[in-house]
Amino acid sequence: MAARFDVNGKVVQAVDLLRRRHWPWRLDVWPFAIIYALWLLLVVPRLEFTDAMIVLAGLAVTHILVLLFTAWSVDFRAFVQFSKVKDIHSATACKITPAKFSGSKEIVPLHFRKTIGVSSSSSSEIEEIYFDFRKQRFIFSESDCTFKKLTYPTKESFAQYLKNSGHGTEAKVSAAVDKWSRNMFEYPQPTFQKLMKEQVMEPFFVFQVFCVGLWCLDEFWYYSLFTLFMLFLFESTMAKNRLKTLTELRRVRVDNQIWLVHRCGKWVKIPGTELLPGDIVSVGRSYGGEDKSIPADMLLLAGSAIVNEAILTGESTPQWKVSIAGRSPDDRLSIKRDKNHIIFGGTKILQHTPDKSFNLRAPDGGCVAYVLRTGFETSQGKLMRTILFSTERVTANSKESGLFILFLVFFAIIAAGYVLVKGLEDPTRSRYKLFLSCSLIITSVIPPELPMELSIAVNTSLIALARRGIFCTEPFRIPFAGKVDICCFDKTGTLTSDDMEFQGVVGLHDSEDLVSDTTSLPERTVQVLASCHALVFVENKLVGDPLERAALKGIDWNYTADEKAMPKMSGDAVQIIHRYHFASHLKRMSVIVRVQDKFLAFVKGAPETIQERLIDLPPKYVETYKKYTRQGSRVLALAYKSLPDMAVSEARSLERDLVEADLTFAGFAVFNCPIRHDSGPVLLELKNSSHDLVMITGDQALTACHVANQVHIISKPTLILTRSGSGGFDWLSPDESERVPFSAKEVEDLAESHDLCIGGDCFEMLQRTEAVIHVVPYVKVFARVAPEQKELILTTFKTVGRMTLMCGDGTNDVGALKQAHVGIALLNAEPTAQKKDNETSKDSKSESKTGKSKKAKAGESSQPSLPPTANSSAAGPSNNCRMTPADRQREKLKKMLEEMNDEGDGRSAPIVKLGDASMASPFTAKHASVAPTLDIIRQGRSTLVTTLQMFKILGLNCLATAYVLSVMYLDGVKLGDVQATISGIFTAAFFLFISHARPLQTLSAERPHPNIFCAYVLLSLLGQFAMHLFFLMSAVNEASKYMPEECIEPDSEFHPNLVNTVSYMVNMMIQVATFAVNYMGHPFNMSISENRPFKIALYAAVGFFVVITSDVFRELNDYLKLEPLPEGMRGKLLLWALLMYLGCYGWERLLRWAFPGKMPAWKRRQKQAVAALDKKRS
Repeated sequence: MAARFDVNGKVVQAVDLLRRRHWPWRLDVWPFAIIYALWLLLVVPRLEFTDAMIVLAGLAVTHILVLLFTAWSVDFRAFVQFSKVKDIHSATACKITPAKFSGSKEIVPLHFRKTIGVSSSSSSEIEEIYFDFRKQRFIFSESDCTFKKLTYPTKESFAQYLKNSGHGTEAKVSAAVDKWSRNMFEYPQPTFQKLMKEQVMEPFFVFQVFCVGLWCLDEFWYYSLFTLFMLFLFESTMAKNRLKTLTELRRVRVDNQIWLVHRCGKWVKIPGTELLPGDIVSVGRSYGGEDKSIPADMLLLAGSAIVNEAILTGESTPQWKVSIAGRSPDDRLSIKRDKNHIIFGGTKILQHTPDKSFNLRAPDGGCVAYVLRTGFETSQGKLMRTILFSTERVTANSKESGLFILFLVFFAIIAAGYVLVKGLEDPTRSRYKLFLSCSLIITSVIPPELPMELSIAVNTSLIALARRGIFCTEPFRIPFAGKVDICCFDKTGTLTSDDMEFQGVVGLHDSEDLVSDTTSLPERTVQVLASCHALVFVENKLVGDPLERAALKGIDWNYTADEKAMPKMSGDAVQIIHRYHFASHLKRMSVIVRVQDKFLAFVKGAPETIQERLIDLPPKYVETYKKYTRQGSRVLALAYKSLPDMAVSEARSLERDLVEADLTFAGFAVFNCPIRHDSGPVLLELKNSSHDLVMITGDQALTACHVANQVHIISKPTLILTRSGSGGFDWLSPDESERVPFSAKEVEDLAESHDLCIGGDCFEMLQRTEAVIHVVPYVKVFARVAPEQKELILTTFKTVGRMTLMCGDGTNDVGALKQAHVGIALLNAEPTAQKKDNETSKDSKSESKTGKSKKAKAGESSQPSLPPTANSSAAGPSNNCRMTPADRQREKLKKMLEEMNDEGDGRSAPIVKLGDASMASPFTAKHASVAPTLDIIRQGRSTLVTTLQMFKILGLNCLATAYVLSVMYLDGVKLGDVQATISGIFTAAFFLFISHARPLQTLSAERPHPNIFCAYVLLSLLGQFAMHLFFLMSAVNEASKYMPEECIEPDSEFHPNLVNTVSYMVNMMIQVATFAVNYMGHPFNMSISENRPFKIALYAAVGFFVVITSDVFRELNDYLKLEPLPEGMRGKLLLWALLMYLGCYGWERLLRWAFPGKMPAWKRRQKQAVAALDKKRS
C-alpha cells in the first residue's frame, strides 16, 4: 500500500500517511539533547566563558527556530514529529495537500471506527477509516485504494428517488446519523487569546521580535520599544477583526424549527438539525406567517414551489421549483443540470402548491421533498466554507516576495561576511559585538513591515470595492485582476438589458414581414405566446423571465394565479395543465394546456431546435429567422400539436419527447433586446486598455455577432463557423457572401483579417477532432453555448496562458465564473445610490487633504457624517497630539470602514455577509451593468503596481542600510537611538501614504508589470543602488577629510562625530529619494501631486533635511546628536543629494520607457500546447 494517495479532488490534492513519534524520539528533542551534552563536555572547558555563552546562545536560537518551524511549516512538522508509514492501519494522522488556491497544508488525525452497514437482508460490522478536513469528511475506499469524499445520495436515478419513503427503521436512522452526523454548521468560536497566539507565532512577527531584541542589545531602546509597540498594536487589531468576522459567520445556523418527516412508516415532527440525507420531508410556506428557511438541499418529489434564493446567488428574482414527476425514470440526477428540481438550504419558500395525486401525501399539505445533502455539504455550507477558509491573511505575490527576500539576503550575507572577516582580523574586537553586528546586517534587509504593507495593498482595494457594492470572497484574486488580458462577457442580461420589447410575429403565410398588430395573428400563435411560459404569481405580483413578461404584455392577455391565460377581449381561455421547464441542453420548453375541452401541446424554443421537430417546414423558415437575428433581435420559434382526449393525470405523465415531436409551426416571436447604455463605453475602455474582448452566449450566432459589433467586441469582417451541406464545416459571413472552408491549421492566419464566431454544435465537432486548442484561442464570439461548454472555453484560454475575466449572471454562468481567474457575478440590483457614493468620496477627499485627523475635543466628533457610535471611538485617539503618522493612517482607515458599518485597520478584509456573496463566483457586483469590471481591473492594477513599488523601495532601502551598517561598523561609526527612531517613523509614514494612492478613473493602454523578477525591476534596482552607493561613499570620504586623525574605538558606546552625522543624513536623503523616484503614479494611480498626504510628507522630509543640513536650529541637531557640518560641506551635500535624485529619476524614467508592460505571449504558449497534444497523439 502506498504512503501517499492522490485524491485530485476540488479540495484535496493528495494525502500522506503519518505516524506520531514518541516525544523522546522526535527530531526536535534527541539531537539537541546530544548537542547540549557535547557543548557541556567539549566547549565549556576549552573556551572563555563569554565565547562559550555565545555558542550556547547560537544553539538555543537554532533549537527555538526548529521548534518554531514545526508551527510554521506543515512539511517540517511532519518530518520532525511524525514518521511516514505505508500501512494505513499503523497510521495515526495524515498530511493533507489541498488543491491549488484552497489554502495551506494541514496535518489532521486519522480516525478508525466500526460502523454497522445495514443492507436489506442483514446488518454487518464494517471498519471505516476517515479524516475530517475543512468541515468535509474523506473516507478510505478499499476498492480504489484512495480517500474519497463522503458520498451523499445526489446521483441516483429519478425512479430511485420516487419509490423512496424515507428511513424505514431506527437502525437505518442511527446508521445514517453515524455516517452523516447532525445537520449543523458547527465550528468552534476561537477566543481572542487563541487568535492572538496564532498572530504572534507567525514567522514575520517572531522575526520582528528577534530584530527588536538585537536592537535592544545594541542599546537602541527608543527605537526597539517604538517598533514593538506598533507590532503588538497591529497584531491585536488584526486578531480583533478576525474574531469579529468569525463571530458574524457563527450567526448563520440551521434553524431549529420543527419539520414533518416520514420515518419508520409514519409522519413525525423533528427539528431541522436532526434531518438526514435520505429523509422524506414536507416543505412549504408556513401558514403561521413565520419565514422558514430550508434546512438542507432537497429534491422536490411532488408539488411545486416558488423560492427566494437571494442568500445563495444574491439574485432577488424568485425561482420556480418543480417536481421530478415528469422526468424519465432512468435519468440520473445532476445537481448542475437539474437545479429547477432542487430547493437549496438557506433559501425561503414564498409559496407552494402540493400534488394531491402523489402516493405519499403530507398531512400538513406541504410539497414532498427528499433530503440530498446536509450541513457543510449543502450549497449554503459550501459558500460558508469559501468565506470561512478564505479569511486567511492575504498578500499579493506571496511566492515572489519570498524569492525577493532571498535575493536581498544574498547581498546582506556578502556584507555581513565582509564585516566578519575584517572584524576577526582585529584581535582587540569583542566577538560578542562582532556577531551582534553581523546579525543586525542580515536582519536589516528583511523589512519588518513587509507583510503588513502587502496585505494593506490588497485590503485597501477590497474596501474600495465593497463601498461600490462589489463583494469579494477570495481576496487573493485581486492582484489577478491587474494581470487580466482577456475579458469574456455573457450577452443576455449582462451586455443587453433585461427589459425585452415584443416586436411582433414573423414567418406566417410564408411572408418575411413582421406582424406587429396582435389582433391579426392566428389564434394558436397568440395562445402559444400567452401560455407557454414559466411566469408565477408571488404575493399578487407576476414574476419570471422578462422575455415572457414582455410577450404577455405585447399580446395584451391576462394571466391569473390559477395558471389560466385569458384574453382581455373575447376569446377562449387557456388552462395550463403541465409544464416542461426550459432546459439549457434542450434549448426549448413546452406546456400541456386545455382549451375548452381539447388538449394541446404548445412549444417554444431556438429556431434550429424546433426546425427538426416540425411536420411541415415552411420554405423560407431559415431565411426568415436569420434575417431578424442579423439585426440583433431575439427570435423564438413557436409550435403546437393537438393531443388526444385523456384524463388530466394522464396528460401530466406524458413523456416530454413525445409531447415535443411532430409539431405544427406557429410563427417566430421577435423580441428586441436593447443594449445597456453603458455596455459600449465600458467595453471600448477595456479594449483601449490592452484587453481582448470575447462574448460567450447561449443566443443565436447572428444575434450575438450583431450585438458584439455594437459593443466593440468585433471590428473586422465576421466569419461564422457553420455546417455545410456536404457534412463538413465552413466559415460563412453573416450575409453569406463569403465562404471559407474550415481548417484548424489555418485559423491563426484567418483571425488576422477576420473576427471569428463559432456555435455550440461546431464546438462539439472541435471536441471530437481535438481541435479546441487550435481554434478557441482565436475566436471572438461563442454562440449557442451550453453552460458546460462555457467552462471548457475558459479552461482553454487558461491553458494557453491567458489571464481570464468572466462577467455574467450568477444563475447560468456558474461553471465559467468559477473557472475564470476573475469571475464577476452581476446581480440585478440597483447600484449603490450615487448620492451616497458622492458623499463618501467627498468625505475621503476632505480627509486625504488634511492627511491627519484634526484634533477633536473629548465630546466632539472629528467627522460629522459618522454615526454617534463611530464618533465616540474615533474621537478618543485623535486627542493624542503625539500620534505617529502610522496611527493617523490607521484612524483614517478605521473611519472608512466604520462608514461601511465595519471597523478595521486595512489589514483585514471587510466581512462578506451571506446574501452579498454569490455562490457562483469570487466577485459579486450589485449592479445591473458591466461597469464593475472596470472597477475591479482598476483596483487590481493599482494593487499590482503598489506591491511592485513597495518591493523596489524596500529592496533599495535595505541594500543601502546593509551597506551603511557594514562599512560604518568597521569604521567604528554607529547610529544614535533617536536617529534610528526618526528614520523608522519617516519610513512607516511614507509606506502608509503610498499604499492609499487611489487608482485613476481611466484605464490606461499601458499594462503593469505582472512579476517582480523582470529586466525592468532588476536593472532599476541595480542602477539606483549604484548611484546611492556612489553618493554615500563620496559623502563619507568628504567627511573623513575633516575628521581628526584619532582612532575611533570600534565597540564603544555611541558618540556623535562628523562621519556619523553625514552618513545618517545621506542615508535618510537616499530613503526619501527612493520613495519619490519609485512612486508609481500615472498611468495607474494618482500622481505625487494628487496624493496630498504623500506630497506633504515628502515636502516635510525635504524641509527637515535642509534644516538639519544647514544647521538652522542647533537645539534640534543637538537633540538628534548631529555634529555641525563645515561651511563648504553643507552646500556640497545638498547639491550632491539633488544630483543623486535627478540621476535616479532619469534612470527610472528611461527604464519605464524602455520596458513597458506587455500583453502576455499567449500565442507561443498556444503553439506549445498544440505541439504537446500532437506529441501525445503520436
